[in-house]
Amino acid sequence: MPALMRFPFLLAALWSGADLRPAEPPATIKNVAAIVTVYRHNSHADIIVSRLLQTDTLDGKGKDSPLKLVSLYTDQRATGDTSKFLAASHRFRISDSIEDALTLGTGKLAVDGVLLIAEHGNYPKSPTGNTQYPKRRFWDETIKVFKASERVAPVFVDKHLADNWTDAKFIYDTAREMKIPLMAGSSLPTSWRNPPADVTRGEAIAEIVAITFHTTDAYGFHALEFVQALAEQRRGGEAGIKAVQMLAGDAVWKAADEKMFDPELFDAAWKRLPNPQTRGRALREAVPQPRLYILEYADGWRAFLLELNGAAGEWSAAWRYAMDRRIESAQFWTQEGRPGMHFTWLLNGIERMMFTGKPSWNVERTLLTSGALDALLISLKENSRRVETPYLLIPYQPIWRWSEPPPPPPTRPWAEQ
Repeated sequence: MPALMRFPFLLAALWSGADLRPAEPPATIKNVAAIVTVYRHNSHADIIVSRLLQTDTLDGKGKDSPLKLVSLYTDQRATGDTSKFLAASHRFRISDSIEDALTLGTGKLAVDGVLLIAEHGNYPKSPTGNTQYPKRRFWDETIKVFKASERVAPVFVDKHLADNWTDAKFIYDTAREMKIPLMAGSSLPTSWRNPPADVTRGEAIAEIVAITFHTTDAYGFHALEFVQALAEQRRGGEAGIKAVQMLAGDAVWKAADEKMFDPELFDAAWKRLPNPQTRGRALREAVPQPRLYILEYADGWRAFLLELNGAAGEWSAAWRYAMDRRIESAQFWTQEGRPGMHFTWLLNGIERMMFTGKPSWNVERTLLTSGALDALLISLKENSRRVETPYLLIPYQPIWRWSEPPPPPPTRPWAEQ
């Protein structure tokens, strides 16, 4: 079978006029190394990297990836680790160091791309409550190999660039200095929206109100990413965030009473949740500990994210346009059961970058959301003070726009082996 027919995303891109040609002669396969914290069933490592082994549906029945996993470094051996079993059945190298995973024992960089997936595992919390995954250490050891080899390869960093601004900015800056193709982020921006809505490219927006749930450092980051994916589409592109603030508890309901955020937008976002968990209770009774993330953008508008544990178990957002004041809204849907196909659309973006050497979306988006999350957690720790963020005045023009994914295959339970 011709190589392009085996990998339909490449063929579709060429039909659409997209330039997916690598800088070197075309290759059917790109060899990649995965550097992960843990590798157990349904960990992020599993639901991303296993797609290179078990097709995009994680059952051997879907589409093959044009990326070949040739080596794996696992930082912690969690209970239920599956990496050695997969290595035996899929013939990739288990490495005891990041250097070995990248060089395959040759002493020089021997892979075409790197996946840094630091999510899950037993790691400490920062003073602000953010899990301190070893992303900076993973990055430092990766660029050490790049420098020694006098060659670089594209790198994808799962979710935020780092749990703190200093490390996130360092990763971004060194990638630019060394001309390392770098991409990062959440699966939420690429996932399904119900209805399939997006901010109209080039229109000014007045406000965004979003609903999130679960933990601030994990699921709150997902929410920041999909809000930013909306925001960057506005007139002028992204201008950056000048200040943030995190309110908690009664202060959130006081902000609602004082209409700090648009009640019509909240209602529109709330109505997009198909399964609210209030069970007949008033919202304030159902959510004793709400949180409100406030983002003040440099071009004069604000976004508000409400974390409503006890009432919400899904994500949604609503936005109002500045000119005609109309409202649009959508649920941001993920397939919370295996095969978790929203990770396939994330992987498709990674695949494109590995072949082209060009990010599929702006890494600045994730730099901005990584810094915003860090600043929001600082605000929360310091009695909800408003934190000015001149370092987040990061302008960029979006190179990406959301398109609706095809319907997912039927869900299988997450616990299925």
